[in-house]
Amino acid sequence: MYRFFFGLSRLMAVVGGFVLSALIVMVCVSIAGRALNGFLHADMVQAVVPGLANWLLALGIGPVNGDFELVEAGIAFAIFAFLPYCQITSGHATVAIFTDWLPERPQQFLRMVIEILFAVVLVVIAVQLKEGMDSRIRSGQTTFLLQFPIWWAYALSLAGAAVAACVAIYMAIIRSVEAFTGSVLIADDLGAEH
Repeated sequence: MYRFFFGLSRLMAVVGGFVLSALIVMVCVSIAGRALNGFLHADMVQAVVPGLANWLLALGIGPVNGDFELVEAGIAFAIFAFLPYCQITSGHATVAIFTDWLPERPQQFLRMVIEILFAVVLVVIAVQLKEGMDSRIRSGQTTFLLQFPIWWAYALSLAGAAVAACVAIYMAIIRSVEAFTGSVLIADDLGAEH
């Protein structure tokens, strides 16, 4: 079961990484296009090489249309895509100054409580995203520039949130078994301690 959830979490993180990388490239292209567009509109360029400048402008040199809309939707998906991997690897930041002195059993109990809280929060987030998506489907809202339905962004985020919620529930069960049996089923040494 762990292999399945770990593989799914890793796949989501890889897809989220590709989306994030594509967004970075798009933002760079948009910034370069916006700068080049401004340069081609400059009085000096229009006076020296108006034909070339106007030809390049006619090609559509400029910012990527709807770049802010794409970044908003893509970043939301990427965040939710990284959550399952962070959850299954215990990659959330921890402040261990208050718990390092505790014996192992109380630490296991504390990890169980934290995982249960994460599971509850992620399930609530997934449910709220589903409600928001349904509302956007009913209202037919679209983005301003690209005119794509807003519920598409909600659906992408919901996919990541649903996987994160499933992984969080799985981890809550694992940590509960560990807390009540005193065993270690999944190592908990990957978190970022502060």
